[in-house]
Amino acid sequence: MTDRELMRHAVAVIAYRGGKPVRGAPTSFASYEAGPGGNTPLVIVAHLGDLMDWALTHVKGDPKWVGVTGKSWDEQVARFFASLAALDAYLGSDQPIRCDLKRLLAGPIADAINHIGQLMMLRRMSGSAVYGESYFAADIVTGRVGMEQSPPVKPF
Repeated sequence: MTDRELMRHAVAVIAYRGGKPVRGAPTSFASYEAGPGGNTPLVIVAHLGDLMDWALTHVKGDPKWVGVTGKSWDEQVARFFASLAALDAYLGSDQPIRCDLKRLLAGPIADAINHIGQLMMLRRMSGSAVYGESYFAADIVTGRVGMEQSPPVKPF
């Protein structure tokens, strides 16, 4: 597996794991507040889209941050998956990668996985838990970066 293929698989992992806390979330989840000073799930999902957009600007060689705010939950969730798809499409193309992939992994990719963990925790705290599974055994497919994913592999 090349570094490029591994990075595409990392994007598929984000799609698989990222779909769990947003799929079937109750309407109230978007604005759930765990306590003062924390971000709502809506803010976190918007940030996930920002991270994937930022990652794409890096691989294209023109890094820039553009934060998006003020949209609805459904719009931000759709944007997150559209941003994942755009990044995956570029990585899957023959276009040159113009950044250090190790930095991309350490930056926006790892940050996204961290924030997905926050969403999972917030789902549980909000009373709408999404249960874990064996991600080692999960059917995560490189290139499958949309909201629809394989059914979860039940816990160990």
